[in-house]
Amino acid sequence: MQQIFSFIIKNSNRLLFLLLLGISLSLAIQSHSFHRSKIISSANFLSGGVYERINSMEEYLHLKEQNDQLALENANLKSLLFKTKDSAEIPNLDSLKGVLPKDIIVSKVIHNSFNVYENFLTLNSGAKSGVKPDMGVINSLGIVGIIDNVSANYSTVISILNTKSQINAKIKNSDHFGTLNWDGKNTGFVQLIDVPRLASIKKGDTIVTGGQSVIFPENIGIGTIDKIFIPSDKNHYYTINVKLFNDMTNLGHVYIIKSENSEEIKNLENQGKNE
Repeated sequence: MQQIFSFIIKNSNRLLFLLLLGISLSLAIQSHSFHRSKIISSANFLSGGVYERINSMEEYLHLKEQNDQLALENANLKSLLFKTKDSAEIPNLDSLKGVLPKDIIVSKVIHNSFNVYENFLTLNSGAKSGVKPDMGVINSLGIVGIIDNVSANYSTVISILNTKSQINAKIKNSDHFGTLNWDGKNTGFVQLIDVPRLASIKKGDTIVTGGQSVIFPENIGIGTIDKIFIPSDKNHYYTINVKLFNDMTNLGHVYIIKSENSEEIKNLENQGKNE
């Protein structure tokens, strides 16, 4: 303690100067907006640099895990696409059955909303990569959404967690189908409505894309039946709670599906409507 007092007494002039300098700088910053903005900008620059380095470090630490997962998906995908394996032997890749390499654009989710009623994703692929509106988006587990808007290098996706999303879906190994939508309540579940009560269904049955869509190939995985309801106002139809294969809050790489026949089919259907 005596050494501290001795230091203060010995350097009292310098300490007083630094104290007065600090007070004057503080008063100058508070009374002049220009100085204050410069200080804040400098602080934001420093903190932003720190956050950026922390984020880069976290990405680097998880890079091997992400690369391993992506490599596994790609290997399984190639095996399935070129039929070097029976698809039944490849776990979690039923959603890619029947999709050819030329029909796929590999992309990455760079933004994902899931906490509002109308959720969207942003991908780092756009028109330069061949992406067009109304293309289906899937990953190794199942459907993700439908391309909405496209720029040169990016595209937005209407997530299946969007209350305005409507996708044709059916019970696997059955011709009974309905419309897939989301009630806005739980990110792990979507609803399949207007399924006829004649359909033989039970908890645990698999739900896949139907064959009445030009966006998704038939039998792309969606999820499994969790609960079955009979709405009072539609007593001839089931409403089914579907537990998603995908964790829609944690998406990385995805596959955009090109459909060469979609435009032809749409034009033909539009001609029929206009006649």
